[in-house]
Amino acid sequence: MILIKLGGSLIHNARTIVKELVEYTNSTPETIIIIPGGSIFADTVRKLDPGEESAHWMAVLAMEQYGYYLADGTGAKLIDRLEITGRGTYILLPYRILKEKDELPHTWDVTSDTIAAWVALQLEAGFIKVTDVDGIYLDGLFQQELRAEQIIGKKTCVDAELPFFLKRYNMNCRIVNGNCPGRLIEALKGNFFGTIVKG
Repeated sequence: MILIKLGGSLIHNARTIVKELVEYTNSTPETIIIIPGGSIFADTVRKLDPGEESAHWMAVLAMEQYGYYLADGTGAKLIDRLEITGRGTYILLPYRILKEKDELPHTWDVTSDTIAAWVALQLEAGFIKVTDVDGIYLDGLFQQELRAEQIIGKKTCVDAELPFFLKRYNMNCRIVNGNCPGRLIEALKGNFFGTIVKG
């Protein structure tokens, strides 16, 4: 099972990516769970600037809005539980799960990146973050592989909490550029280009 966090920055071609994943799982025994980013819906929450508690749940609901958009016309199945039956491509709506098992801090340091990592941990799934850049750069240099502690406190394409989470649970995260056609499918086949963050 592979958990894919599909970033909101890819909203312009995200449904094409989802269709490719559906085609991939239709022709393989693989199961893929997509966690939506917050995209423009979470940006609206930021603009409204509510308190952290309200902002947290509003942003989680923003992920759900993006999830419905990603499912529209793509063939992916919407789910709101961690019990997965059968192979295929699923889009997880996280609100109910997080309400029932509220283990993450309610802060903007925790975005859909850390939520996706948490879900991957629950499912014991591999974890890929798909975004609009090739991976992580440190001092202007592209990093093919690094340790989570190397990016603590640094501004990168992952949220501030993720490196702490990866380190705490000894998890890895692969970062793939979703704007490069075919790159995600190649990564799923074992031909990975991007950054591996090791916990």
